[in-house]
Amino acid sequence: MLLRLAPWILISVLVVPLAAGLLMVILPAFGYLPVLGGETFHFDAWQALWQRPGLYRSILLSYASGLITTLVALAIVALFLAASRGTWLDRGIRRLVSPLLAIPHAAVAFGLAFLIAPSGLFVRWVSPGLTGWERPPDALIVNDPLGLSLMAGLVLKEVPFLLLMCLAALPQLDPERRVTLARSLGYSANIAWLKSVFPVLYPLIRLPVYAVIAYATSVVDMAMILGPTLPPTLSVSILGWFNDPDLDHRYMASAGAVLQLGVTLAALLTWWLGEQCVKRVSQGWLINGARNTGSMAIAVGGRLLLTTTTLLAISAIGGLVIFSVAGFWRFPDALPGTFTLDHWQRILPSVTTPLLNTLSVGLAATLSAAVMVVATLENAVRHHLPVSRSQWLLYLPLIVPQVAFLFGLVVAAESINVRPQMALVIAAHLLFVAPYLYLSLSEAYRRLDPRWMQAAHSLGASPWRAFWQVRLPLLLAPLLTACAVSLAVSIGQYLPTLLLGGGRVPTITTEAVAMASGGNRRLIAVLALLQALLPFIGFSLALLIPRLAWAKRRQMRGVA
Repeated sequence: MLLRLAPWILISVLVVPLAAGLLMVILPAFGYLPVLGGETFHFDAWQALWQRPGLYRSILLSYASGLITTLVALAIVALFLAASRGTWLDRGIRRLVSPLLAIPHAAVAFGLAFLIAPSGLFVRWVSPGLTGWERPPDALIVNDPLGLSLMAGLVLKEVPFLLLMCLAALPQLDPERRVTLARSLGYSANIAWLKSVFPVLYPLIRLPVYAVIAYATSVVDMAMILGPTLPPTLSVSILGWFNDPDLDHRYMASAGAVLQLGVTLAALLTWWLGEQCVKRVSQGWLINGARNTGSMAIAVGGRLLLTTTTLLAISAIGGLVIFSVAGFWRFPDALPGTFTLDHWQRILPSVTTPLLNTLSVGLAATLSAAVMVVATLENAVRHHLPVSRSQWLLYLPLIVPQVAFLFGLVVAAESINVRPQMALVIAAHLLFVAPYLYLSLSEAYRRLDPRWMQAAHSLGASPWRAFWQVRLPLLLAPLLTACAVSLAVSIGQYLPTLLLGGGRVPTITTEAVAMASGGNRRLIAVLALLQALLPFIGFSLALLIPRLAWAKRRQMRGVA
């Protein structure tokens, strides 16, 4: 009975808080907030919002960054899959995709900032030999007004996510058979993949693509690190209004959150309209019989673009390592004159509590999500249920902008006298951890050969005994990998931790972002590396534990 309730429990855990948060952010936007004396509905907050300087530019920045980031990331992934199918590069990137996805957004943002800043590593490595610069150039690269550095950082993070979603969906399509059939008609391998596989792959990854658009239009932590400041993106502005000591700004923050939801919906609608246009325009290309046109460009571009993205992400982390141990370092020296561990020794004693909080929240949210997701998938497999049409509900916390409902959750908690605390932070993290865990585990769960369970049942094992002694051991590797992805997602959560914790539950992420305005690159690098190190440990354990558990049974490591 409880197993049958598992899907409904999972959906309720995700949808009910989201709906409550949206309701409690919409009401204050129109003046109704009894805890602050708002007893009547009015439009004062909207009038104040539209009078804010730079608001329209903030809206445009958020809207454009969501669409451009998603378009670039999806193009890179599609071209790579078309160009590198079955090559050594394909195999290498597949091994790197999960670790790259695990690197928190803030860590990537800091690393990229250290690379591209006027006094960053890229400029140092080419100066003064190629540039003649003895001083850093006077150029606004990080925090540029067009948001280009922010978009670059988002692309670095969203490419691994979309690639992982594509790799999870491809086994459902039998791509090798499709490509082989197209090649038998004379098409090159690259064109064959784009014409025969991608049109049927895209509908399977549409919801993850929408999640990328929603995140990119409303991101906070990366926008604070890489985004423009005068004015900032809309989501950063909303956070500032929400934290303003003048509580009347809560009304304007709520109106801004509703506006952010509108901006995200506008971006999603624009993308949907673009889908319809591409669908109509591409019909001629799909059937025009061109078998090799553009094949070379796809081959070179697909491999070069994703390789560059991967190397940038790795270089960003490498830059953090260098800055974290750098001593005296004058410009334009390519490397520090001295190396030291003083920065680590200086900051480690003060981050013990944030580290413990990060691990406590992450492990609690991941374990809770794992129980609900495994129960949901087991119910579906045991009762031979097809992929539910309600599965899109699991994506809602990823598609609805965080700022559009987390502020409402804070208001709802305050309305019932629930103070900011760790339990609220864990519940907030669960909203984002559970969808990722489901996405990471569901395909492996469904693809497990059912004959294993049939053999267990034929030997007299009950369904639950077969679950514990057959299914879970066989799924140990994918389950641990999914948990590692979820732990990484929790570690990277900034806005839920800040709002639901009220600043009383500091984590490595909140401490790192808070230090972004301080300008001490060495200390920022240490915190960002600690933030990236925790997911790395999680993925290392996810790889090591199955190897140790099945040291004498190698085939068990890859059954799923």
